[in-house]
Amino acid sequence: MAQKRDYYEVLGIERTANDDAVKKAYRKLALKYHPDRNPGDKAAEEKFKELAEAYEVLSDPEKRQRYDRFGHQGVQDQFGQGGFQWQNFSHASEFEDIFSSFFGSRGFEDLFGGGGTRTSRRRGAQQGSDVRVSLSLPLEEIATGVEKRIRLKRVQVRCPTCNGTGGREGSKPTTCVACGGSGQVRRMQGGFFNLVTVVTCDRCNGSGQVVTDPCPTCRGTGLTGDERTVSVRIPAGVANGNTMRLRGQGNAGPHGGPAGDLLIDIHEEEHPLFQRQDDDVVYELPISFSQAALGADVEVPTLDGKVRMKVPPGTQSGKVLRLRGKGIPHMNGYGNGDMLVRLHVWTPVKLNSQERKVFEELARLEKNSESGTPAGGRSFFDKVRDAFRE
Repeated sequence: MAQKRDYYEVLGIERTANDDAVKKAYRKLALKYHPDRNPGDKAAEEKFKELAEAYEVLSDPEKRQRYDRFGHQGVQDQFGQGGFQWQNFSHASEFEDIFSSFFGSRGFEDLFGGGGTRTSRRRGAQQGSDVRVSLSLPLEEIATGVEKRIRLKRVQVRCPTCNGTGGREGSKPTTCVACGGSGQVRRMQGGFFNLVTVVTCDRCNGSGQVVTDPCPTCRGTGLTGDERTVSVRIPAGVANGNTMRLRGQGNAGPHGGPAGDLLIDIHEEEHPLFQRQDDDVVYELPISFSQAALGADVEVPTLDGKVRMKVPPGTQSGKVLRLRGKGIPHMNGYGNGDMLVRLHVWTPVKLNSQERKVFEELARLEKNSESGTPAGGRSFFDKVRDAFRE
């Protein structure tokens, strides 16, 4: 039989290491050598078994004291000649808690893909399912926030006849024989260590009780279908694809269990005038040749009404002017986005005789004017024509 290594050496810690250091060292190595992470690797299995044995001793103050005084002989009765056995691991729940503290309530099973479903150790009825709806909003309501009433047409509520108990009036539920009233059962998983998991009892759905004389209205489920209207305040600044969660507004749980949640998916309607870019709003504004060349005071629509804006002289087509604070409110902060006004110089399609004379005179003056011909010899009208060919 191979000589056992020192437990402190197995975990890679000093003999003076405290409990936290023991747990930390074990967790790190257990993740590395767990058989589910090393399928078919016998060396990893043996290493993991050695780690578990070392942790069983060094995590228990009494066993650690005996080991420090007498070595492996001091804890030999615990493991016998056959070595460490998983069934003897008195700190199995603590082993599980180590993984849970780092990986959430499912901890060990989520990390290594264990079978079954691990639930809360607390006894209680099963929670109802969530309800998901879609809500379409125009940009104006998104900019201000809005109160909405949402009608839920097919939602499960507590049965009014039995008040959700599932039993006929005057009857009482009996203790579930499958779980003994605990609401949970233990199941053995196959594999290298024959792990035992605790799962919700599927006979009583975790309530610990069974209805023997069911309610005639709900047939023992404690639930009936109904319609319900829910009021919800949509905050300003929500975006397309956001989801709001209303706790406890979903389907009621069976046998008096807590209700699930209402999930509201936000859909932003297309606007006829504006485009949204994050919290900024874009508006395309056509202006004339004279407005672009001379400058102008124009009227611009925004989400909260029309405003006046100055177009500077010499404005080129495609220039973007910014109206500060005229966009969408920042949902997770203070202030608003901006209104971005993109200017487009408009070319008239048809000219009357007077307009034609004016443009011909302008063209003549432009050809003789140094200011009208930019560097490179191309005139103002050449650039305009190019812009509108695109």
